[in-house]
Amino acid sequence: MHGLINRSIQCFVRDTYGADRWAEVCARAKLESQDFEALLTYDDALTDAVIRAASELLEKERVLFLEDLGHYLVTHPESDALRRLLRFGGETFVDFLHSLEELHDRGRLALPDLDLPRIEMREHGGSSFTLGLCWGDLGPVVLGVLRAMADEYGALVLMEYHASGAHARDEAITIELLETTHAEGRSFALGRVRR
Repeated sequence: MHGLINRSIQCFVRDTYGADRWAEVCARAKLESQDFEALLTYDDALTDAVIRAASELLEKERVLFLEDLGHYLVTHPESDALRRLLRFGGETFVDFLHSLEELHDRGRLALPDLDLPRIEMREHGGSSFTLGLCWGDLGPVVLGVLRAMADEYGALVLMEYHASGAHARDEAITIELLETTHAEGRSFALGRVRR
């Protein structure tokens, strides 16, 4: 697993639950170090051990822990660059959904070793969508990102994560867009706003 994923888990637990909780997760997962290097590659089993230890310690189901991680990646103040990058997906939430099919390739342009999910978007009428993805049961992270981005655009959306197959290799997120302008979305400008 790319170190950026592991580093994101580390920052999420530390920023949300505190450094002591992160230290406990590291001890449970039997990590040699409490810090992940963002540009290194780690064994998938190590990442799984960290997720399992954090889920157990925080008494959260794995799916909910990963969904919260995805939400954190977009909403935490330190992640503003990611939020802004995702906003380039389009002017509306529907435009953004259509842009997700390019996510894997765009991520590889920035970091060739980063294994983001390949996403296939199917539209069922104007307000119903299914995102098919395969990311080794990390799909709930995408669900968390989608929930945060729906808020970002001010859209009222119902979403549900579905997994099937061995180790949840076949994943899908169903999306029902109830209202595109339910609330005022966050402001967004191409240039960075200076304060």
